Amino acid sequence: MSKLATHQSLYAGSVPGASEEARRVKIMNANWIAGADGDDGDFELMIVTSDHRHHVVAPSPAAMTALVALARADTVLVWDPADRRLIAANLRGTMPWTENSGTRDI
Repeated sequence: MSKLATHQSLYAGSVPGASEEARRVKIMNANWIAGADGDDGDFELMIVTSDHRHHVVAPSPAAMTALVALARADTVLVWDPADRRLIAANLRGTMPWTENSGTRDI
């Protein structure tokens, strides 16, 4: 079995809701575009996955607050572009598939 096939199957079988396209998040950057005074403005979130693909989404200010908290916590994030799903693992405890991640990602 090829390394790519092994990697593609890693999350789909062991992470509920993950598709074959799911990849570990390597980088998350956010831009905030200020709105008028009293307006929340807009956020753009860039997600770079372990396969070096870039994904851009526009979360609400409330969702952005939660995303920052998840990113700062000791979690493993997986982005699934198939249905624009962000999976957060290890909120409490450690999932076996998150250990030794350096050898499992592309």
